[in-house]
Amino acid sequence: MGMTDPVADMLTRIRNANIVRRQQVDVPGSKLKRAVAQVLREEGFIDGIQVVEDGPGQTLRLTLKYGPERKRVITGLRRISRPGRRVYTGKEDVPRVLGGLGVAVLSTSRGIMTDKQARREGVGGEVLCYIW
Repeated sequence: MGMTDPVADMLTRIRNANIVRRQQVDVPGSKLKRAVAQVLREEGFIDGIQVVEDGPGQTLRLTLKYGPERKRVITGLRRISRPGRRVYTGKEDVPRVLGGLGVAVLSTSRGIMTDKQARREGVGGEVLCYIW
């Protein structure tokens, strides 16, 4: 049986690696996952994204980020829109995560972006996940 929710798989891999304070985590690659990883890097949750070509597909190697004394930068990740229950938001109702301390990642008609960018550009879309 194939994977039904690749984004949830990616978030789970990041969450698990973060818990055991791994430096890097490998995720099967796709355009969507690369775009989500790009947003996480721009927001300062991860340090780097490396595309590893191995065999037929590609793998994204994400370098996780930790603060002084190996303190976790990512304290939480949550998948919002799932294959069984898609969650969409209009431009007026773009969610705030922890009162603006966290980031909501949205899939919009203008690409994958954060809640702040979506508000600035006046677009809504599918709420992929929250990260804080």
